[in-house]
Amino acid sequence: MALRPDEFYDHAVAAADGERRLPLARMTGWDISPFDPDGLRVAPLRPPVLPEPPRHGEDPSDCDACRARDDGIWFNDRWRLTRITGMGVPLVLMLHPREHYDLADLPDELAAELGVLSTHIARHVQGLPHIARAHVYRVGDGAAHLHLWFFARPEGQTQLRGTWMPVWDDLLPEYPAAVAEADAAIVADALVASVGGRRSAGG
Repeated sequence: MALRPDEFYDHAVAAADGERRLPLARMTGWDISPFDPDGLRVAPLRPPVLPEPPRHGEDPSDCDACRARDDGIWFNDRWRLTRITGMGVPLVLMLHPREHYDLADLPDELAAELGVLSTHIARHVQGLPHIARAHVYRVGDGAAHLHLWFFARPEGQTQLRGTWMPVWDDLLPEYPAAVAEADAAIVADALVASVGGRRSAGG
């Protein structure tokens, strides 16, 4: 059984200093870290907050993803794909179910489709010129409506490999929007060809 919230906090704070600051993560010493460990320090660990605050969209009637069910660059009857703008890496896409589901309550049929769609999206992103890898993330702490992120890592930028990629994305200047939009259209068209669907919400 997992530790209770108070037990987890006490366990973690036991490794912290007098200000509740844990040692720097081993990851900060990796050659892909965006931070120089000299002068970097960890924020104090805050005590648990219970009950946890609700995520956005816990109530489907107040869910932005549900309201945007017809927004995107690719659709079928159950899924939609959007391009996230203003990002630092070449392309960031997000896959959402069109109805209100989170990962743990996704019906088995949609769960199977999620696997197939994720594979095809990653394949098409990696098929773009000068893209080395498609990173796929699901976190779910900010919003209750399921959303999977697809980050395109630029070829040759090996410092952007691995778990620091979203942090690097936030640090980099905004990628040229017209280039990202054109690449997103290539991925969407490839998805239509490989799994079906369409480029607009209707039809």
